[in-house]
Amino acid sequence: MAALLLGLLLFAMQSPPIPSRPVADGDEGPPLPPTSSSADNGTTSHPNGTLQQLPHILIIGVRKGGTRALIEMLSLHSSVAAAQNERGLPWYLSQMPYAFPDQLTVEKTPAYFTSSKVPKRIHQMNPDIKLLLILRDPTERVLSDYTQVFYNRLQKHKRYQPIESVLVKDGEINLGYKALNRSLYYVHMQNWLQYFPLESIHIVDGDELIRDPFPEMKKVERFLKLEPQINASNFYFNKTKGFYCLRDHGRERCLHDSKGRAHPHVAPAILQKLYQFFHEPNKKFFELVGRTFNWK
Repeated sequence: MAALLLGLLLFAMQSPPIPSRPVADGDEGPPLPPTSSSADNGTTSHPNGTLQQLPHILIIGVRKGGTRALIEMLSLHSSVAAAQNERGLPWYLSQMPYAFPDQLTVEKTPAYFTSSKVPKRIHQMNPDIKLLLILRDPTERVLSDYTQVFYNRLQKHKRYQPIESVLVKDGEINLGYKALNRSLYYVHMQNWLQYFPLESIHIVDGDELIRDPFPEMKKVERFLKLEPQINASNFYFNKTKGFYCLRDHGRERCLHDSKGRAHPHVAPAILQKLYQFFHEPNKKFFELVGRTFNWK
């Protein structure tokens, strides 16, 4: 750990800066990836033989879809080096972990999927990059989105709006609520398919990843052409937290307590409006990707 921190410090002091990423159009997420790699082909070396290099794999979202769980599970594989910090560092390359030359570097950023400018920038950076898109039932995702904002405001002693008032306006679904737009998956998928073939994008079922992570992670291994390493023994259900945690070489770790929070109660009539609202968008998404999901 000390070597990693020292390496990052040396890189920050000595390396020429990579052009910073302008903020994605109106998203609260991190800035965009650079359009091209640095003068040394997008890598920065470390004396121990590891490199900081631009990502080979991107987990592109969506917010509250399970991106943190996916990158933690993928980091169980020895051939993967995962970036743990998705914001707060000034230069894109310095976000990347030090990795050995035969390792694949992966970054996750939930804001990427819904930003209109990101697919083009990523394609310019690396047209052969592998994309992992993790999605959940759009209604459940909206409720998780609200729950996160609710707790953030509660912790800061700020006022919050009841969920009914943000979901419904004048008796109809509130189309001005940004969380709804994030769940219109077909709209954002169309944008990505302008730059990447469907074969370059593996869709992870975020609901199944929560219920039974092992089968979903085997699919991810196959898509990335990784030697099978992740096993069922890497996962155990934590009854206290109510979700699966990880076991790696005898060390156990769980996601932060902010994950898996209970959603607020929503009146059945409002839930029904949400299900009806997403019916057609979901159908369009299924047709676009040639696959169906068990969404209500």
